[in-house]
Amino acid sequence: MTNKKTKQHPIKSFFRKGLRIMLIIPAVLLVCVLILVGVLLAVSPGKPAPFLDENGNMLAGSISEKIHVNINGVQQGMFIQGKDKTRPVLLFLHGGPGMPEYAISRGYPAVLEDDFVVCWWEQRGSGLSYNSNIPPESLTEAQLVSDTLDVTNYLRKRFGQEKIYLMAHSGGTFFGIQAAARAPELYYAYIGVSQISQQLESEKLAYQYMLEQYTLAGDRKMLQKLEKTPLPEMDSMPPEYRAIRDAAMHSLGIGTTHNMRSVVTGIFLPVMESREYTLGEKINIWRGKWSVYSTNMWNQEVLATDLTARVTKLDIPVYFFSGIFDYTVSYTLAKNYFQKLQAPVKGFYTFEQSAHSPMFEEPDKIQRILEQDVLAGANNLADTK
Repeated sequence: MTNKKTKQHPIKSFFRKGLRIMLIIPAVLLVCVLILVGVLLAVSPGKPAPFLDENGNMLAGSISEKIHVNINGVQQGMFIQGKDKTRPVLLFLHGGPGMPEYAISRGYPAVLEDDFVVCWWEQRGSGLSYNSNIPPESLTEAQLVSDTLDVTNYLRKRFGQEKIYLMAHSGGTFFGIQAAARAPELYYAYIGVSQISQQLESEKLAYQYMLEQYTLAGDRKMLQKLEKTPLPEMDSMPPEYRAIRDAAMHSLGIGTTHNMRSVVTGIFLPVMESREYTLGEKINIWRGKWSVYSTNMWNQEVLATDLTARVTKLDIPVYFFSGIFDYTVSYTLAKNYFQKLQAPVKGFYTFEQSAHSPMFEEPDKIQRILEQDVLAGANNLADTK
């Protein structure tokens, strides 16, 4: 008896192999996804690290916590950090729209916590405070000013301090300076980092600068993208321009920091690698960042408002910190605003190595100014008074 080896038809063999590959690829992709999710979960315990002494023990008298507080009827999240909880309290208002900065700040020296108990509040609709059930119509300039005052009063009561310090960055300065003007009795001083003044004009100045720089560089690809959205002819920021704005700015060193060339490595990865957030909280950071209502507030209120006409006077000391390379919020316009603003003590500080985030880019200088001028109610280190 002989065995006859059946010869497989080449077409059938080809399809069988193809079917096996088609089944293997999804399985491999599924394994990769599961591994990625596992890694993200592993680096996302969601707990802030304590401050430690030289022996690795928790620093006596320090505070490091993540909490949620009812602010004007909505649960809102915040990190409260300080090496000495008896120090003055500083409320930090992040920029945006809708982009908390706590995770990013962890990659830089934490100088604020040396001299203050810092509240890194994540504003209504952002990060820890993101909730899809928040009515879009509630996210307004007036509401965020009211929320700022409510958070301020929570901190005053909790830490038993009559007044606190208010520091705002970028988009946070838009309502931060209005809160300081409305209730100066709550604050020792107002610190505006990359202070907004006339933001639509700032965006147009940045647009023209980018056209000039990309023309000099011969970058026709980026020029074509920018020229498709002629911003100076518009009274808002169209989605098409927003889609390329950050990449165009960071490529020229006029974005978040002067040395940051990519929002992926400079912002996205630090957020996703942060151990202080759970995976769900990290996802909510991006949901809040790109939510329709935070974008609408930026277009309808921030870009449409001339703060130099709305807030002309503060009854407390005011300090502006501005990076010379900042086109995200114009250095020139911020300085012009400062010169018009009336206050009992004023100080404008130019950061020669910074773009949009001097507190991250030149932390030693920030700390020196805070200790020698802000806490003393003076302006001796200011380049403009």
